[in-house]
Amino acid sequence: MSDENLQPQDVDLTNCEREPIHQLGHVQDFGCLIAVSHDWNITHVSDNVGRFFDVNPQDIIGGPLSRLLNPTALHDIRGRLQVLAGADAVERLFHLDVAQASVPMDVAIHMSGRSIVLEFERSMTRGAGDQASLVRPMIDRLNGAQSPAQLLDLAVRNMRALTGFDRIMLYKFADDDSGEVVAEVTRPDLEAFKGLRYPASDIPKQARALYERSLLRIIADVDGPRSQVLPERGPDGAPLDMSMSSLRAVSPIHLEYLRNMGVGASMSVSVLRRGKLWGLIACHHMSPRTLSYETRSAVEMFGLVLSFVLDQKLSDEEQTQLERARSVHDQLMSQVVEGTPLAENFDAFTNAIADVIPWDGAIATIGGSFQSRGLAPTAEAFGKLQRFLNTTQASSIYATSELAKVYPEAEELGPDIAGILAIPVSRTPRDYFVLFRREIARTVVWAGNPDKPVTPGPNGARLTPRKSFAAWQEVVRGTSQPWTEAELRAAESMRTTLIEIILRLTDSASQDRDRAHERQELLIAELNHRVRNMLNLIRGLIAQSASGKTSVADFTEVLGGRVYALARAHDQLTTKQWEPASFHGLVMAEAKGFLGDESRLTIDGPDPMLRPLAFSTLALVMHELLTNSVKYGALSVPAGRIIIDLTHEQDGGVTIVWKEHDGPIVQAPLRHGFGTAIIDRSIPHELHGRAQMRYDLTGVEATLYIPQPQIATIRTEIGSDRAAQDAVARDTRLDIGIAMIVEDNMIIGMDAEGILQELGAKEVYLVGNNAAALDLLGRVTVDVALLDVNLGTETSAPVARMLAEQGVPFMLTTGYGEVGAKMDVSEDVPVLQKPFSNDAIRNGLRKLLS
Repeated sequence: MSDENLQPQDVDLTNCEREPIHQLGHVQDFGCLIAVSHDWNITHVSDNVGRFFDVNPQDIIGGPLSRLLNPTALHDIRGRLQVLAGADAVERLFHLDVAQASVPMDVAIHMSGRSIVLEFERSMTRGAGDQASLVRPMIDRLNGAQSPAQLLDLAVRNMRALTGFDRIMLYKFADDDSGEVVAEVTRPDLEAFKGLRYPASDIPKQARALYERSLLRIIADVDGPRSQVLPERGPDGAPLDMSMSSLRAVSPIHLEYLRNMGVGASMSVSVLRRGKLWGLIACHHMSPRTLSYETRSAVEMFGLVLSFVLDQKLSDEEQTQLERARSVHDQLMSQVVEGTPLAENFDAFTNAIADVIPWDGAIATIGGSFQSRGLAPTAEAFGKLQRFLNTTQASSIYATSELAKVYPEAEELGPDIAGILAIPVSRTPRDYFVLFRREIARTVVWAGNPDKPVTPGPNGARLTPRKSFAAWQEVVRGTSQPWTEAELRAAESMRTTLIEIILRLTDSASQDRDRAHERQELLIAELNHRVRNMLNLIRGLIAQSASGKTSVADFTEVLGGRVYALARAHDQLTTKQWEPASFHGLVMAEAKGFLGDESRLTIDGPDPMLRPLAFSTLALVMHELLTNSVKYGALSVPAGRIIIDLTHEQDGGVTIVWKEHDGPIVQAPLRHGFGTAIIDRSIPHELHGRAQMRYDLTGVEATLYIPQPQIATIRTEIGSDRAAQDAVARDTRLDIGIAMIVEDNMIIGMDAEGILQELGAKEVYLVGNNAAALDLLGRVTVDVALLDVNLGTETSAPVARMLAEQGVPFMLTTGYGEVGAKMDVSEDVPVLQKPFSNDAIRNGLRKLLS
C-alpha cells in the first residue's frame, strides 16, 4: 500500500538505512540533482550528472554553477527562486535550454536548509506546458459530484485518464491510521483491491509527515538503478536533506513491497484536509513508466483541487447533519412550548435523535425517572454505570466505542453493548441521556495480517511487504461502530437542547405552582358561591321532581337520579386531575339528571378526549343546550329526542352537530340571555373554534367545531363498552351474603343499608366507628364491607387492614379525592365518590365478587 514503507523504531536497521528515508542520499536515475550554496557554488551532485551535462561529478563539486548552465538558464532559475513561497515550496521551469548543444531540461527548484536544490530531467515535451489546460475540465467534473463517494470515484477515473497508470486506488485513513481502499479503477485483467484494509504500520509516522509536505512521489522503475548523492555528508557532518526532492529514491523494502504486487512503477498523490493527511491516491503500473514533469505538475494541481473540493463536500455533509440536529432542537422545543413533559415524549425524542446519531438503545434518567428503549441495560445495572459516568466531566459529553476497556463491569449491562454516548443534562443530581451501540462483530478485510508486520525477508528481520494480497479477516470484538466527530458535535448540540428543555420545564413547573396557588385561593372563594348555587339547584330539582309524581318512591327515584347526575358531572372535572376526559361521558353525565329514558339521546361518531380547558367549556355549553331543550325543546315533551353527530375532520379537529327531533315547534328567541351567550361565544373565545345556532321549526340545531390542539386523542371503539355497562345495569340482584357498613353519618349509612338489601344482601350490619367494626369482625363472619374513609377524627384504615388479613373484599366511600395514599390499600379496591347510587354500589360489588 504505502509509498514509503519504513521500518518502525523497534526494528534493528543497518548501514545507511539507520537514517530517515529523506537522508538516504540516493536519487532515481531518470534525473540528476545539483545542490548549490547561496553564492551559487556547487555543494552536492548525483553521480549520474555526467549523463546529463557531460562532466565528471567530482570535478564540479565546489565550483560555480555557471560552469554547467548558460547565463539565460541561470537568470531564469534565479527568477524562479525569487518567487518561492515557504520552506516546502517548489518552483518549476519547463523546456529550459540549460547549455549550448544540450537537450532541453525540465527543472525543479526548492530550498533545503541553506542549500538550493536543482533537479534536472530531460524534457519530454516540445514546449512550455500548460498544466491548467489539462486539469481544468477535470475540475468541472469534480465540482459536479453530488457526494463525497461520487467525488472519490470521479477522482480515480480522472487520474487514470491523466496519467495512464494501470491501477488507481484512493485510500482513506481511519482514526487508528489504518487505510481502506474506498475508490478504485483498474485494468480489467487486474485483481480489484477496493474494500481492502491495510494496517497502520504500512505507512509509518515519518512517512505520513512527508506526505503532508511533499504532495507527489513517483517511482519510475521499481528495478531501475539509483544514483548516489556526492558527497555523502557536507562540511557540517550531515547529509543533504532531500525531503522535498521529486527524484529521491525510496527504501529497498518498499521496492520489495511493490515487486510482490507485480508493480513496475508507482506514483502517490497526497489528499489533505485542512493541512492533515486524509487519504492517498496510489497509482500502479505493471511496467516501468516515466511521466513528464508537465504531467506530474498537472497531477499535483489535480490533487490540490481534489483536496479542496473534498473538504467542501465533507463540510457540506457535516452542515447537513448539523441542520438535522437543529431541526431536532426546534421539534423538541415546540413540544415543550405545548406543555408536554419530556418523559411523555421519550420515544419521539429518541426517534428524532436517530436521524442524526444512529443508536441501538437509549436510556433517560431525568428527575428520578428511568426510561429505556431498545438495547439498554436494566435500571439496576445502569445505576452502577451512572456512578462511573459521575466521574467524568459534568459539562461535557462522554463517548467510547470500547466500553469494556474503561468500565470493567461492562458485561453486566448486557452481552451486546459495546459503545455508549452519555449526554449529561444536570449537575446535581447527575441526570443523563445515554445512547448505546451494540458490539459490531466487524469483519475488517485486510491486505495481510496486521498482527504480524515484522517477518524475515531478503533484507533481514524487518518490515517486509505482504507476500499475498488475499483478504485476511479480523473480527473485532468488544467494539461498537465508532462515534464520528460529526456525531459528537451533534451530541453536544443535543446536550444544550436537553438542558434548555429541562430549564424551561422547571420554569414552567414553577409557574404552574404559582398558578395553582392562585387557583386554590380562587376555588376557595368560588366554593362558597357554588355551594349556594347548588343548594338553590337542589331546591329547584325537588320542586321539579315532585311535579306529577304519585308516590314517594317515584319522587325519591327521580330526585336521587338527578342529584347523582350532577355529582358525576362534577367528578369528571375533579377526579381526572385535569387530564383529558371523554366528550361522550360529559354529555351522558349532564343528561342523566334530566332523562328518564336514556334512549332519547343518541351520540353517533368517535369520542374525542378533551383537554381540560375544552372539557370545562363544553360542559357549560352542553348544560345550556340540555337545559334549554328541557324547558323549551325536544326534551320538554315525552316523544322528543336528541341526536348528536360527531365528525373527526382532516385537520384533526372535531365537528359536533346537536339536532333535536319530534319536539314542539321552535321559534328563535326575541332576546338572547346569558345561556345563549355561553353557547354562541364561549367556544370561539376560549377554544378558538366555531359555534352556530339555528332555530328550525323542526327543532334546534347547533354546529360546534373544536380545533385539534384542544383534543388529546380520539376513541373510536365505544359501543361495546356501553353495551357491557347496560348489561350490568340490567342484572340488579347479586349474591352478597352478610355485609358490614362502617359509616359515621347515620342517614348515609341507612341509605347504603337499603341499597345493599335491595341488591340482595342477606344481612347488613351498620356500625359508626373503628372500635365497633373491629368488635363485629371478631364475632361475625362477613362476606363484603363498605367503609367510609373518614370517620370523624379517624380513618377506617385499621378496619381495612383487618378485612385484608381475613380476605374479605371491601369498598371505600369518600367525599374527597385521592384516598390510596391515605389508606395504603390495593389499587384494585373500588372507591365510590359520595353521593353514590345503586348503580355505583352494584358495579363496585360486581367487581369485588367477580
